[in-house]
Amino acid sequence: MPGRHFLQIPGPSNVPLRVLKAMDRPVINHRGLEFAGIAKALLDKLKAVFKTETGTPLIFPSSGTGAWESSLVNTLSPGDKVLAFEIGEFSAGYARAARSQGLEVEAVELDWGATIPPEVVYERLAADTGQAIRAVLTIHNETSTGVSTDIGAIREAMDRAGHPALLLVDTVSGLGCLDFRFDEWGVDVAVTCSQKGLLLPPGLGILCVSAKALRARERATTPRHYFDWGPMMAKNAEGYFPYTPATNLLQGLGEALDMLSEEGLEHVFARHARMAEGVRRAVAAWGLEVLAQPGARSNVLTTVKLPEGVDGDALLVESETHWDLSLGNGLGPLKGRVFRIGHLGDINDLEVLATLAGTELALRRMGVKVDFGAGVAACQQWFYANPLPGRVG
Repeated sequence: MPGRHFLQIPGPSNVPLRVLKAMDRPVINHRGLEFAGIAKALLDKLKAVFKTETGTPLIFPSSGTGAWESSLVNTLSPGDKVLAFEIGEFSAGYARAARSQGLEVEAVELDWGATIPPEVVYERLAADTGQAIRAVLTIHNETSTGVSTDIGAIREAMDRAGHPALLLVDTVSGLGCLDFRFDEWGVDVAVTCSQKGLLLPPGLGILCVSAKALRARERATTPRHYFDWGPMMAKNAEGYFPYTPATNLLQGLGEALDMLSEEGLEHVFARHARMAEGVRRAVAAWGLEVLAQPGARSNVLTTVKLPEGVDGDALLVESETHWDLSLGNGLGPLKGRVFRIGHLGDINDLEVLATLAGTELALRRMGVKVDFGAGVAACQQWFYANPLPGRVG
């Protein structure tokens, strides 16, 4: 089809032209002086996005799943107990990754659409009088359900319980879209990847680790090699990596971090919040429901419930076949029952409105009784009445 393809899944997100250009260059020597300067600079830039002065950023050629594994094998030993909260496909996946490493997982299963309740964290840790729980696995933004968790409140609950467990946070679809405060929230390991709010193609698993997590690594006995922090930190100090890194992706990462800095993180977060509210108002105008519970709704994506008898997977085929619009499918038990609209990364008002228009066409094609323009108009009204600072509404 002519024109722009609308990639509106909750990641990978659209890659800005500036980032594409930064990667579109000859491969350089990953053991040369030019590369060392690039690597040191971007590791320092990552600290600003994590909002840390004390944490250590690490980058692995991998997906977010690899970063999960790295967070576990470096801090824990087989048989260690961890507390996990399963509120969607990816939080459940983090727990599965822990089990695969021989960890004992105390899983709290909650409704898919709910957030992680700080009071439950407090109760579980307060009841652990022997302090057998070595880590708490949390998710900042659950990509399958469109739910965000207040990580600051989780830390407060852990402190109130007086428990020394590590706080491990999956912020794969959160970082670069939602406020994240590594130091202030006392996060021990934050896990993310390149293809969401960091504006890159897939290929980089990224972590930020605390001094407490590094001390835990000295005691951890889980076998590790590729994802071992030790060799990575030793080489990073010189500007290099212990094996061949994704050189061009790293060059793109530097450009993406510059873009986030230039826009200003607070403006980035406000932009995402504004677009998310516009999409939620559109969903209400269609007479449909958002899966996430009020107060827990993500500014990264919106997961929409479909009426009984409407196949979500068929809806996605319609939207892509007829209007070149890619929406996110339902995952796990939500397969076929929902669809997901991504509104993250390098995106603006008109792209959101076009996405909603295409979604209306696809919904009507599937027999869902939505009035043409209803969702678009609701979002337009919100955008017009609520301009971003410095813009004319």
